[in-house]
Amino acid sequence: MQYQIGSTGRVLVARFEDGEDALASIRALAREHEIRAAIFHLVGGLKGGRFVVGPEQDGVLPPKPSWRSLEESHEILATGTIFFEGDEPKLHMHGAFGKHDKVKVGCLREGSETFLVLEAFIIEVVGIKAERVMDPKVGLPLLKLG
Repeated sequence: MQYQIGSTGRVLVARFEDGEDALASIRALAREHEIRAAIFHLVGGLKGGRFVVGPEQDGVLPPKPSWRSLEESHEILATGTIFFEGDEPKLHMHGAFGKHDKVKVGCLREGSETFLVLEAFIIEVVGIKAERVMDPKVGLPLLKLG
């Protein structure tokens, strides 16, 4: 295990309107305000996006993701992290997406079209040195501390 101890920096609260791409907007906020490390929470609605529900086959590296789509309105409750990979902020977010009695859970990676309204709380972490670095074995940019 690797770890560092930091403290809370700035806190941003954002409201995304119907049709806005929330993940793209969070990346833009991180870039604009130089938020190099943060945790964020989302609550509200999404009506579009693609998410991963795990690898298609366990034990195979790099894993081939198993994709699912949101193609209509869903309630969302999610949490994620922001760390830079090079000069760009990378988001890693897992959430639950519910519609009526059905709930989907996964890692939202593509698109994030807001349904009506979506609220984001972005909590900056300061005093740590961390970044995302591409891991060729896993085929994903993983968190590197130090």
